[in-house]
Amino acid sequence: MDALKQISNSCLKAEAPVVEIGDYVKVHVKIKEGDRERIQIFEGTVIAKKHGGIAETFTVRRVSLGCGVERVFPVHSPHVDKVEVVRKGKIRRAKLYYLRDRVGKAAKVKELVK
Repeated sequence: MDALKQISNSCLKAEAPVVEIGDYVKVHVKIKEGDRERIQIFEGTVIAKKHGGIAETFTVRRVSLGCGVERVFPVHSPHVDKVEVVRKGKIRRAKLYYLRDRVGKAAKVKELVK
């Protein structure tokens, strides 16, 4: 069991991205096409965080051409280059799955003002 912990600790990122539920983020993802590699940005609202440790993930949702798109990103994945928090969200729930049923401005999360 100690060997398993050592392997999982070696795979953890030193600077893991700090994202919270309701944040509007830009996720920079490495995309491999043939022998070339480029960075693609996926921008949206964080609607869920799951698990913990090496298996920790967060789900980002956006509406593209009128269709809702969700992607699940592992926090410690080498394919996730960086995560930029554009704005913090003011929320009162742990999961924002109710945003899936909303359309237009009702699907937005209010900004947290400190």
